[in-house]
Amino acid sequence: MTNEKKPDADQQNSQQKQPDEKPQEVTALTVLGSVFGAWFGVQKEKNRKRDFSSKDPMPFIVAGIIFAVVMVIGVIIAVNIALSSAGH
Repeated sequence: MTNEKKPDADQQNSQQKQPDEKPQEVTALTVLGSVFGAWFGVQKEKNRKRDFSSKDPMPFIVAGIIFAVVMVIGVIIAVNIALSSAGH
């Protein structure tokens, strides 16, 4: 009887070689589509994989911050319009 330990599933998965995937270049349009999709929770798996395999995360970070600021400004404007029309 041997006292061999079997590697658990996590170790086996981490030891398996991942296929060499080339990082894909992303365009402004793909970044915009990914940010919109991620913001509303409708990101496709294919797009998520493309985004995470890209070389540089900065375009996604910058686009996400810009989109968040635009959304906050949009809400502020909508609330101000609603309050000003309710006051008359």
